[in-house]
Amino acid sequence: MIVVAGEALIDLVPSPQEPSPSSRGERDAATPDGRLPALQPQRGGGPYNTAVALGRLGSPTAFCSRVSTDAFGAALLHGLHSSGVDTSLVQRGSEPTTLAVADISPDGSAGYGFYADGTADRLFTLPPALPAAVRALSLGTCSLVLEPGASAYEALLHREARRGVFTALDPNIRAGLIADPDAYRARFRTWLPDLALLKMSEEDALWLAGAGAAAGGSGWDAVTAAAKEWLGAGPAAIVLTRGGAGMTVLTRGGGELTVPGERVEVVDTIGAGDTVNAALLHRLDAHDALSYTAVTALGDDDWRDILRFAARAAAVTCSRAGAEPPFARELAA
Repeated sequence: MIVVAGEALIDLVPSPQEPSPSSRGERDAATPDGRLPALQPQRGGGPYNTAVALGRLGSPTAFCSRVSTDAFGAALLHGLHSSGVDTSLVQRGSEPTTLAVADISPDGSAGYGFYADGTADRLFTLPPALPAAVRALSLGTCSLVLEPGASAYEALLHREARRGVFTALDPNIRAGLIADPDAYRARFRTWLPDLALLKMSEEDALWLAGAGAAAGGSGWDAVTAAAKEWLGAGPAAIVLTRGGAGMTVLTRGGGELTVPGERVEVVDTIGAGDTVNAALLHRLDAHDALSYTAVTALGDDDWRDILRFAARAAAVTCSRAGAEPPFARELAA
């Protein structure tokens, strides 16, 4: 079983019939006739999307989080159940569900504003040891930023890694939630010795390296330099997503491999990175590689297959509105 730990929230996404302000090149939130754009509630949160994607791919999956008892919380649990995800590790609370207001750019990329004060998911507490059947633990996004839950998720990472569970992290940076970037970067480095797999976007890697403003151009040299430093601190492999340019894996043994992105008409990119997280874990499992040692033994052909599978899965998610990852049957061809 793969456990995904982290937040579950509701994305408020502009209706396709009423594009968000950034898609109109405007700062005013209102539509041209003065109306506010209609927002559609959709289930979301990076870890939540990852769990749903894993369930749809057919991997035995459990979600570990704290979810509100409000109507949004009930909808979130329904989404997990309908995708075959075990919710026995989900804690419940009467506090409201976190809301994330999405702003969709013309290229389909999404930015977010968060309403997270006093919400249920950030009051997560460290659970007892995970079931013996758990083979992998995936974490990331807001859950490792917002206290007091962040410290509990961090403790879960360290505890499970040290008892031999395969660990994966996608920081999925939401800079607006990080009050002290340097403190977060320092904290991120303390997670590296307990990680087997680190996945992030090229933009997040630049941010974590503190090189965004100084790198110039694409900053790829700064990204790879930082990734090699992080590999030296612990992970067996780092997968970097590069939008339409595909994705690259760098390994602790010095390997580097890139696969191109899948061509698709992008509706939006919501949940694409989360789908990659799930697809990587699912395909690693297919290669019997949910262990640190097994990942270090993977060759170029193995990684090419794993990354191509993840790219196909992400392309399906980008081809439809919101975080709607594919089912296994959609990737069978």
